[in-house]
Amino acid sequence: MRHLGEGIQQLVGVPPHLFNAYLVDGVLVDACTPAASRRLLRQLKGAEVNAHLVTHAHPDHFGSSHAVCEALDLPLWAGAGDVEAIETATPVTGPGRIPALMSKMKMPPPHPVARALREGDEVGSFTVLDVPGHSPGHIALWREKDRTLICGDVFYRLPKVSGPWAITTADMERNRESMRRLAALRPRLVLFGHGRPLRDDPDRLTRAAG
Repeated sequence: MRHLGEGIQQLVGVPPHLFNAYLVDGVLVDACTPAASRRLLRQLKGAEVNAHLVTHAHPDHFGSSHAVCEALDLPLWAGAGDVEAIETATPVTGPGRIPALMSKMKMPPPHPVARALREGDEVGSFTVLDVPGHSPGHIALWREKDRTLICGDVFYRLPKVSGPWAITTADMERNRESMRRLAALRPRLVLFGHGRPLRDDPDRLTRAAG
């Protein structure tokens, strides 16, 4: 694992930075695709892990959630608006034919959510922010003292900082509002669901948010 900041480690992905997962104050944040479970468990061996949090109910974020929670006996936490999607493995799709076809693909195993997270809840040293759009119950994590933001897929960095792709997003306009909200925080460190960390360049979020 790679140390990124106080209480934050990034698990190594294959390829690096394409599907990200983080260990934050003893909480595993996201669990990549279903194929990642062995890699995640190998890296977490010997670490203190008390819970697993999913930023949003898409299969590249809760793909290995069931396997990891079962193996480590962890409670699963998620945004209140995404609980049903995770517990039934039926993510909400955006409009159009392609998202509808994608929704028929094989999904990761469902898993019960032990804690439905809402705006203002605390997760370790971080505060939960409701930032819907990419999914109905998408959440981000914000730490004011050092201005660290874990933004899930409200933004991508592949490699350019941008909004998420329309075909993967339930409501692009709501996500744009969430982008503006997070950009206004002026974070010093941004951790993405997809892409490398961004340090000391909050203007890139502002430009992407329009």
